[in-house]
Parts: sequence; structure tokens; C-alpha cells
Amino acid sequence: MLEHVELFFKSIFIDNMVFAVFLGMCSYLAVSKKVATAVGLGAAVIFVLAVTVPLNWLLDQYLLQEGALSWLGPEYAEYDLSFLSFILFIATIATMVQLVEIVVEKFSPSLYNSLGIFLPLIAVNCAILGGSLFMQAREIPNLALAFNYGVSSGIGWFLAILAIAAIREKIRYSNVPAPLRGLGITFIITGLMGIGFQSFGGMLTGGDEGVGEVEETVQTEQKAPEAELTKTENDAETAEQDAVSYNDVTINKQ
Repeated sequence: MLEHVELFFKSIFIDNMVFAVFLGMCSYLAVSKKVATAVGLGAAVIFVLAVTVPLNWLLDQYLLQEGALSWLGPEYAEYDLSFLSFILFIATIATMVQLVEIVVEKFSPSLYNSLGIFLPLIAVNCAILGGSLFMQAREIPNLALAFNYGVSSGIGWFLAILAIAAIREKIRYSNVPAPLRGLGITFIITGLMGIGFQSFGGMLTGGDEGVGEVEETVQTEQKAPEAELTKTENDAETAEQDAVSYNDVTINKQ
């Protein structure tokens, strides 16, 4: 359970798709002028990532990896189809994006018209493909964690585009210098937000470091009395040896 919670918060705040690795920036910049449009696209991205990352995990585990085809028989155990990863991952993503496009057009024509070309372009959104490739590179061990990673990565992208959309709506009423209006001030705000999100980097590691420091201090305090006792015993042995040597010298002189 703890690994699920850690992966969830880490994918949203620390390894955010936009602010950590700057993936999906084209849609992030183009569809973030209104909050309503940003919410619709963000929800679509969450859905696509939540479905495609687990599906691509299954493809990777049971078809693409070296030895993944061993379930077909021992003669297939040496096959390695990892060179097909990009093709199959993109095919899975394109299929799910088509499904999302059909659903949005059916139930929310206004949102479909406001998103325009950027809804089908989710299929080539590098954040979507990046989710599957990061899942593969990080060797996520099971399907539940893959689903967790897909959902949390989508939520991280959703929060990023929602935040910048809300800020850009307010900026319209601000006195921004002429050379910075438009994408200029948007890039500056994105950089500042990225710095803010990176401040969460110690959220999941600070506790472990603190525990390690406490344990090290306790071990040092436990070793200190033992070292003093050993030193006392050595001093006693040295004194006893000196006394014996003195007695031997005295007897020899007599």
C-alpha cells in the first residue's frame, strides 16, 4: 500500500510530466487560455493515460520483453520483440484517443469544437507516449502499479494545465510589459511553477533521512560506553603488566 501512495504523489508533484520533463508542452500552451477547455483536455489525458499505460504494461510483459513469449512454449523463450515497442504503444494510444474523440463528440459537442485539432493530437502527445515509456524504463512490477502510474501522471498533467489556464485568465487583467505578453509570460510562469513543484522533491525522502540520522546517533551512543569500557580494561592490563615488570626488576637486583 505504501508503494502505491509513494508512486501516486511522486508522479503528480515530483515527476510531473510538464514541470519535471516538459512533455506535452504543445497542448499545454495552446489549450490553456480558458479553464473550461483545459479541464476537458486534462480529463481526456487522464483517461487515455489510465487506459493505455496498463494496456502497454501487459503488452510489454507478455509480448515485447525478452523471454515474454515463454507462455507460448519453451521454444519461444528466446524471442525478443522489444524493437516493436514504439509501434505497438502508439497503436494502443491511437485506438484509445479515437474512442475518446467519439465519446466527446457524442456527449459534448461544444467541448469537442473548443478543443478542435488538439483532441485527436492527443495520440501524438509526447506526454501520453512518455507515460508508457517511463513505465517500461522504470520496470514497474505489476498491473496495479502501472494503472496507478497512468492515473497519477494524468492528474499531474491535468493540474499543470488547469493551473496555467487559471493564471492566464487572470493575466488578461494585469499590466504585463508588451514584450512579455502571450507566450513570453506563460513560459516565465511555467518555469516558476516548475521550481515550485520541484520543492516537493524531499517530501518522500526527508523522513527516511531523519530516521537514518536517529539510528546512527543511537548506534554511536551505544558504542561509546563499550569503547570506554574497553579502554579502561586496557589501562588496567597495562598497569598490571608494569607492576609485574617492576617486581621482576626488584627481585633481580636483590
